[in-house]
Amino acid sequence: MTESKNNIILSVKDLQVEFKVRSRVLKAIRHISMDFEEGKVVAIVGESGSGKSVFTKTFTGMLDANGAVTGGEIWFEGKDIAKYKTDEEWEQIRGKKIATVFQDPMTSLNPVRTIGDQISEVIIKHQGKSKDEAKKEAIELMGKVGIKEPERRFDEYPFMYSGGMRQRIVIAIALACHPKILICDEPTTALDVTIQAQIIRLIKDLSNEYGFTTIYITHDLGVVANVADVVAVMYAGQIIEYGSVNEIFYDPRHPYTWGLLSSLPQLGEKGKELFAIRGTPPSLFEEVKGDAFAPRSNYAMKIDYEEEPPFFKVSDTHYAKTWLLDPRAPKVEAPEEIRNLHKRMQDLTGKGGVFGER
Repeated sequence: MTESKNNIILSVKDLQVEFKVRSRVLKAIRHISMDFEEGKVVAIVGESGSGKSVFTKTFTGMLDANGAVTGGEIWFEGKDIAKYKTDEEWEQIRGKKIATVFQDPMTSLNPVRTIGDQISEVIIKHQGKSKDEAKKEAIELMGKVGIKEPERRFDEYPFMYSGGMRQRIVIAIALACHPKILICDEPTTALDVTIQAQIIRLIKDLSNEYGFTTIYITHDLGVVANVADVVAVMYAGQIIEYGSVNEIFYDPRHPYTWGLLSSLPQLGEKGKELFAIRGTPPSLFEEVKGDAFAPRSNYAMKIDYEEEPPFFKVSDTHYAKTWLLDPRAPKVEAPEEIRNLHKRMQDLTGKGGVFGER
């Protein structure tokens, strides 16, 4: 499943990733094809273990030692980087052209070096600037990401910053490389809701200003409702639905996407239990036959247990991997909880967007 666009910055074709765990093989990524359009914010959503982080780690050569790309291609700047094997090759990409912001900023920051020194080091290494030039740009970046009085805070240490401020610094370090693609891997999970919203908005604003492509990884559809341009839904190592943010929220077609949307805390009603998708994802140590979501779906048909569905085209920008879209399938509607999602969210927020104005 790909887009027919000319301004594609990264193109993944039939990607497969496997991990060797003792004497067994886990097929973590199963034949994913996807194009990333320049300047867009792409959200990749799905439960923990669906393969979101593994998928994007292949873009920077950061798979664990027991993991490997076993098939497919990843095209970036005219080169198939899926074939890269050495650190020397990846150093031309990692950080410099494709940067990553991780969930826990303390794993990215050195606790015994000052904030300013850590940002400056990246600028000197990747841009070749002098120490004074790097300090000036570092202070500017600190201001860009919302650090007040950056000149004074330049010489402070990570422990002197709050969690939200440390995450802003990690974003500043990523931007110091002037990347073409910024991968944000669950960057707000450890933060409270107010700070979470600030970081999400910051990433969106910086993407608009600098023009880089953003790949946003999360298990929570609600987190990216206001910032994503397109959404890819992952399940059991595959992308099972892809579309614009409005298409995924207001016209979802895969039963798994229906389940994720029904689970949104914002739809909860006082005195009622929140919706939860029953069962657990399949083991990827075993061969998956048919539709991987079938055992958990209330809409599964006989064919779902026998044959893997292809992608069906809903619109020029919307595709879903479900037999329910086959012309021969019985006609079913999305669950009542999400059928009028747009109106329900308007009632909750009093505004026109998914969770307010986009």
